[in-house]
Amino acid sequence: MPPVYRLALPALCLSLILPCAFSVEAAATPAPAPAEKTAEEKPADRQPLIERSQEEASALERKIPVQEQQQLQAGADTFLALWKPANSAEPKGAVIIIPGAGETVDWPQAIGPLRRTLPDVEWSSLSITLPDLQSDAIAPRVVEVAPAPKAANTDTKDSTTAAPIEQAAGGEAEVADKVVAETTEEQTKADAERIFARIDAAVAYAESQSARRIVILGHGTGAYWATRYLSEKQPSQVEKLVMVAAQTPVTAKPGLAELTPTLKLPAADIFYKDKPLDRNAALERLQASKRLKSSAFSQVSLKALPGDTKAEQEQLVRRVRGWLSPQNVAN
Repeated sequence: MPPVYRLALPALCLSLILPCAFSVEAAATPAPAPAEKTAEEKPADRQPLIERSQEEASALERKIPVQEQQQLQAGADTFLALWKPANSAEPKGAVIIIPGAGETVDWPQAIGPLRRTLPDVEWSSLSITLPDLQSDAIAPRVVEVAPAPKAANTDTKDSTTAAPIEQAAGGEAEVADKVVAETTEEQTKADAERIFARIDAAVAYAESQSARRIVILGHGTGAYWATRYLSEKQPSQVEKLVMVAAQTPVTAKPGLAELTPTLKLPAADIFYKDKPLDRNAALERLQASKRLKSSAFSQVSLKALPGDTKAEQEQLVRRVRGWLSPQNVAN
């Protein structure tokens, strides 16, 4: 072998051995263990979501004069209420105003106009915030089973096999419907308890302000909860009920037509006759009340004025104060 090749051979062998040695050493060295997460790095417990009604109330607190704001307590709930005392040395009483679903304590339809103008006719006003309804959040999920395609030629054996499958599917659907109905009913009861606690707190506040007479006025679904509260609890402090454009929540039972005849106090049912659904529901309530001789139920029909919101609200205010104080305001 030539001297040149004898000198190059050891260098070539060394270049081949060294990379392999480094690879074996790297594989034998264990990877460093990941450092434990510090308390700051660990995920914090998720805070409960704020109810939409709370967010809207917080936004209103920045707009409404502080002297009108009251934070009332109902169980574990603290909620916003707006109080305006009557502009009179001898107030006639207080009207507790209950908004409907999706409305606030100063809603531009009915709620705001009434709470601001009633003090001018010697009635204090107290509008309250209702909690979000959990029963409305339970949206029943309807699962429809697509019918099996019919074959051109079916024999007796195929139809006999299909029958038990269809019966099983129908049975599962009935069970699912029953579970949803029971869950919704339980949640509606829980909603009613929270709402009733807030109305109780409002009544207690009105009494603390020396209100001689207390009237509850509900708008939309707020009229339903006001009626149900008076029907179930029958508080002696409340003398009258006013329902404006009353609606029954989708998941709530019993309906208004079943509740209104059970009232033991004078009630005014103000509705818009231009709306067929509202008019038909009002007729049903009127007919139910007529079946009882002792009923003190009366109705007032209004005409909707969609092109003139201001005039429509003034019409409503005039009717409400006329019913509260008939000797002062002509109908």
